[in-house]
Amino acid sequence: MLFNEPAFLFGFLPVTLAGFFIIAALGRTQLALLWLAAASLFFYGWWRLDFLPLMLASLVFNFGIGLLLSRQPRRWLLVLGIAANLAALGWFKYSGFLASLINDTAGLGLPVPQVILPLAISFYTFNQIAYLVDAHAGEARETSFTRYVLFVTFFPHLIAGPIVHHREMLPQFALPETYRPQLQPLVLGLAAFAIGLFKKVVIADPLAPLAAMAFGPAADGSAPHFLDAWLGSIAFSLQLYFDFSGYSDMAIGLGLMFGIMLPINFASPYKAASIIEFWQRWHMTLTRFLTGYIYNPIVMALTRRRVQAGKPLLKRSAPTLGPFLVLLALPTLITMGLAGVWHGAGWQFVVFGLLHALLLIVNHAWRALRQALGIRSRLGWFGHATGVLATFLAVTVTLVFFKSSSLDQALQVVRGMAGFGGDLPYGLVLGGIDPATMNPFQLVAWRLFTSQGALICIALAVVWLLPNTSRYLELVREALAQRPASGDAAPAGALRQGWAALMPQRAGLIEGGVIGVLLGIALLRAASVAPTEFLYFTF
Repeated sequence: MLFNEPAFLFGFLPVTLAGFFIIAALGRTQLALLWLAAASLFFYGWWRLDFLPLMLASLVFNFGIGLLLSRQPRRWLLVLGIAANLAALGWFKYSGFLASLINDTAGLGLPVPQVILPLAISFYTFNQIAYLVDAHAGEARETSFTRYVLFVTFFPHLIAGPIVHHREMLPQFALPETYRPQLQPLVLGLAAFAIGLFKKVVIADPLAPLAAMAFGPAADGSAPHFLDAWLGSIAFSLQLYFDFSGYSDMAIGLGLMFGIMLPINFASPYKAASIIEFWQRWHMTLTRFLTGYIYNPIVMALTRRRVQAGKPLLKRSAPTLGPFLVLLALPTLITMGLAGVWHGAGWQFVVFGLLHALLLIVNHAWRALRQALGIRSRLGWFGHATGVLATFLAVTVTLVFFKSSSLDQALQVVRGMAGFGGDLPYGLVLGGIDPATMNPFQLVAWRLFTSQGALICIALAVVWLLPNTSRYLELVREALAQRPASGDAAPAGALRQGWAALMPQRAGLIEGGVIGVLLGIALLRAASVAPTEFLYFTF
């Protein structure tokens, strides 16, 4: 089921929301949780019912392992739990790619499994691996299977994130405020959902066909024209941003409607002036997971080994090459390489991850050199704008590999971006005007003033000039940070105060009218066109 399809908007959501609060109003909070968990499983099974048993088996297995680890931490049990999760993920996501790789390199002729990727397997596997690690460390203990199931399967974040942490979700199920409908979070949640739905159906979906300017010719084995390669790639970069951030906005909005605060996942990443800042703003919960559970443990292990061997450590003020390569570059390569493979099975995803690793390493090296030479970090508005543009274009190039169905297709697009493509733009028809007579400036002007170019320019203006949704939801995280680790001692007014702070005193007819118009436009378009899947559904 999709957030942007009528069955969800006019059926599933109102029924689930009303049922949750009606059951809770009767004093049956545990039954309300069970209702929401059952609704989330129904939401998942709507896509393919045959993958529901796999998810249920994963939930039962990980809950049992987590319970044992929280009672008596044992490393072998943790390794078993992680290995089982990775084995399931590996079979469904990577078995075909690995079999093809072995056949290509060793010529063994192994049968290539034709496995359908279960929806959301990457997301719910990551959530549960993190839970097992924290249970082993004594930081997580959940005895209610219903609460555990809802932590993993809560339908707003189940399919494409954000990747939630147990400390963010489980304590909220013990708060009385969660079970009482309140005007402020409902209004705020509806506003966030409206913005996300507008992003998806009004901006992201119309951008999708424009990517064909670059990826259409590349799929046929030829490099696109230079202008088409860049405009098509930029169109996809914008489509991915509005599609994924739109989903995250809708997820946060849906969570607030049910009294649950989900972590913010985007903070204007295309306004980042460096690749380091980009990853601090883009898919923030994935960055948090990679940093906390992959990057930091690698750095700590390498640091211990260097200390035991009496070797120098990394100094940020004036790092030497050896420690820099071992303690920063190597963990970055491993982490981002795994991040690339997590997004998909194929060499194009490996290249995507390694390109970001290289960009991060260069960015860190430049920061270290700048600090050592005493170069100012701020270069004024022009330097900042240059950094934003350079970062956006670099990310756009890496996303070519993210978008492409194969490494060959990606390289064809890159060839076009480098100017080695066709002589004329793909599919150019200009009403009797010979495009061969147009100089480069006329060609650029033609592209920008067509409907395709105008849509790209409007999308860029929205990205760079307008505030983002998370700016209005920033205090949600502050309210969440005030909550204790256990819901038993939660101050009754903390959540209400946090939500009250989210509603500015000046909020009135203008703001409400704008949100109402966005929601109306989005609902009309969602009801009149066939719903499209979110791009991250395939991961």
